[in-house]
Amino acid sequence: MSHNPTISAQVLAELDGQGEVEIIDVRTPIEFREVRAAKAKNIPLDILEPHAVMKLRNCAADEPIYVICKGGTRGAKAQQKFIDAGFTSVINVEGGTEAWVKAGLPVVRGKKAVSLERQVRITAGFLVLIGALLGIFVHPYYAAISAFVGAGLVFAGITNSCVMGMMLAKMPWNQCKDGACSV
Repeated sequence: MSHNPTISAQVLAELDGQGEVEIIDVRTPIEFREVRAAKAKNIPLDILEPHAVMKLRNCAADEPIYVICKGGTRGAKAQQKFIDAGFTSVINVEGGTEAWVKAGLPVVRGKKAVSLERQVRITAGFLVLIGALLGIFVHPYYAAISAFVGAGLVFAGITNSCVMGMMLAKMPWNQCKDGACSV
């Protein structure tokens, strides 16, 4: 099993001080709008096309691209997308934007939003509650709603991917209007 290269936020910031580095933030536009590494540009993981990114690069083809997300998981998935497409000069930022902020590195802050993770917890909890109440007061078959949501949460935990989160990310309140989120 190969180990994909990573870099700490502090080391990346030092490299940036020595010259131009390309940082791609693969979070949702709303997350990107809230807080981001100052030089990062937003290309959400669900629309990331490695070949298109490589064609539009601002630096030499052999210069690495650095991918960053919230905590490192989506960055690793983005990195793997690039590797699967044949591009190996892609480095994931350890700890993501959370580590960048914690290190006191330059950030751009914008409008606060309810995090996608929190939206998933609220939605899943609401669906489980509704399923349980309908199962008790209307018909036992409604308990299947709670079972379905529970199975989805188990699947999300095992696979480290969340279908509900991906669906919520596409909701209108999680979209940006007039390019207000991207650079």
